[in-house]
Amino acid sequence: MTLANGEIAELLSGVAARAEGHRARAYRRAAHHAITWPEEASDVVEAGHPLTVLPGVGDRLAARIGGWLEDPPEVPEPPPERAGFSTFAAARATVRAHPEWRAELRGDHQMHTHHSDGHASVAEMARASIALGHRHAVVTDHSGGLKIANGMDEARVDAQGTEIAAVNAQLAGDGFRVLHGLETNLSVTGEPDMDAAFLARLDVVLGSFHSQLRVDGDQTARYVAALSARGFHVLGHPRCRMYDRRVGLHADWERVFAAARDHGKAIEIDCHPNRQDVDVDLARLAAEAGVWISIGTDAHDEAELRFVDLGLATAIDAGIPRERILNYMDADELLAWARDRR
Repeated sequence: MTLANGEIAELLSGVAARAEGHRARAYRRAAHHAITWPEEASDVVEAGHPLTVLPGVGDRLAARIGGWLEDPPEVPEPPPERAGFSTFAAARATVRAHPEWRAELRGDHQMHTHHSDGHASVAEMARASIALGHRHAVVTDHSGGLKIANGMDEARVDAQGTEIAAVNAQLAGDGFRVLHGLETNLSVTGEPDMDAAFLARLDVVLGSFHSQLRVDGDQTARYVAALSARGFHVLGHPRCRMYDRRVGLHADWERVFAAARDHGKAIEIDCHPNRQDVDVDLARLAAEAGVWISIGTDAHDEAELRFVDLGLATAIDAGIPRERILNYMDADELLAWARDRR
């Protein structure tokens, strides 16, 4: 038996649960690193490289993981807050087996810059997107209702639009285009926190819940109300789950996806390793409902843009046709799609 990175992550989480203080925190961080390793640890060993080439792995951790690889222990089923998460290494292998998915991809539809809680400029995120082969990127910084994420008011959104226009002028020769989007904060009752007329001036708008995310009851009505609201095009990170932190919201997802289809809204596959929202099972339900899909890395710096493969692998495994995924449209087609839904 060979341990995959996801199983190593679960073993590390188990050690963290039994440890205390800084040791518990260190193993918890190591589990998060294992989710994002670009290669399977077993392949690193087989290639004759030390495990310390993997991010976040020091000598002691390498020795522990090496012991597990030599004599694999039983791996318990993950608890709900860690269930259904894939790994970057597994996603890359899936995408490598389907190279047309990467070759035909046009853009990434969620990312953040220093205009809200990101750590890079619009130009830096654009150039990093170009390096990945993208033809456009939708910048979706947070709206004003999310103060904790430095959300923007209307004046700041307009100022960002001016900057985006300048970046597009600089990059015109590269055949690349930055689209001015926004991640508008949805209230508990499903209302966007910005006026629909203002949001209509933007290219592509995500609507996402960011509050009351640990409630246990059925939240179907909350989603259906949000999807009937004007002002946004894509329901962002629908479940609102976070790896090893919260399981996310519960809903009748068949009803939610039917409401998205009926109101002409897309469902996002969020590629961030800590979100992976939606997972393959929910993505398959969305495909059966005939809803549009948007893939976004939710990147907050240039390095996180590479995790788009997690979203592509989810779509591949769920059997979603590329014709139903917005990221396979060129920029003008995407803008036309958004205009049709205003």
